[in-house]
Amino acid sequence: MLTTIASYRLLTQDVERSLSNTRSSPAVQRESDYYLANIEKVKSIDDFLGDNRLFNYAMEAFGLEEMSYAKAFMRKALEGGIDERNSFANGLADVRYREFVETFNFARYGETATIFERARSGTVDRFVRQTFEIEAGNQNQGVRLALYFQRKAPTISSAFGILADRALLEVAEVALGLPGNMSNLDIDRQAKIISDRLDIDDLKDPRKLEKLIEGFTARWDVSNPSSTTSIAVPNAILSSPTIAGVGIDILASLQNLKIGG
Repeated sequence: MLTTIASYRLLTQDVERSLSNTRSSPAVQRESDYYLANIEKVKSIDDFLGDNRLFNYAMEAFGLEEMSYAKAFMRKALEGGIDERNSFANGLADVRYREFVETFNFARYGETATIFERARSGTVDRFVRQTFEIEAGNQNQGVRLALYFQRKAPTISSAFGILADRALLEVAEVALGLPGNMSNLDIDRQAKIISDRLDIDDLKDPRKLEKLIEGFTARWDVSNPSSTTSIAVPNAILSSPTIAGVGIDILASLQNLKIGG
């Protein structure tokens, strides 16, 4: 079987072709067709939450499928919008919630919120990319992590952005050789350790980003020799709002950590 870096390069040497193959698969095409045929019919938050197939598609597109059950939580985020600095979504550490609310901005646009391209084709593009990464992960978890990091890295503005996302943190831990007991430290101390080993601005440089990912994949294969075989990947690590397996009390405390702060 291919190594993690070889698999990653194979998938990324022609990303558009890889995404096109994913987009044209029967299951993805069926769900995307349903979404596009029905999303403009949604005129309110109640409409949105009331169509489980539509809502679950949107949640998965933003990597939030593990929170699809939490409709009261998502309602609160959608109702608060993002225009007020202290809104619920703006106060969450995980930027995916803000991105979701910005895309389906009922608080600002009311019944016209779903007519914009970001709510239609933009969400479909996100869904296709998420599916592409999940399928890659079904073969090799390291490849999925690398693809996810490649996609999200340019949007990271501080070490706190890495700490707030379990998947990004796992890549950073491996690539930078971060200490295994780092999670026991104060959050500011953790951020300093990451900042001392990584210039966040480097993540916006494609060459430096690829070098970091190469380091991650090499170390991943050393630590996970079975990663070159076909193994299933738990969705939780890349879709849960924080560290997989933690309790709701820890989730609540992490949500109070503001990214970029």
